[in-house]
Amino acid sequence: MKVLIIGSTQYKEKMEAHVFELEEKGHVVALPAFDDHEELDALGVCKHNRSLLEQADEIHIIWDQRSFGTIFDLGMAFALRKKIKVVYLEPKTFAGVMRKWEEENAKAIT
Repeated sequence: MKVLIIGSTQYKEKMEAHVFELEEKGHVVALPAFDDHEELDALGVCKHNRSLLEQADEIHIIWDQRSFGTIFDLGMAFALRKKIKVVYLEPKTFAGVMRKWEEENAKAIT
């Protein structure tokens, strides 16, 4: 199976470990977050990633829930009707702060 890993570059070690695990199982893996394409501008990078998404059987996500590039790639994966697997999502996000705040407010009211 061809797997494309998308996500946040701050999780380089998690991503590389996941590549290793997948390759050990015989999968072909692409991890474009660390590709160096000096010849490409931002649109060129998006086109390159779209090509990788088109070729992939499955998209794996390791994400901080903040990266706009990953949101863009997720949108392309959705449009291409790709199967996804969430490997890791950062639990400490602003959405999490709002949920916790809401819970605390609900307790204070009752």
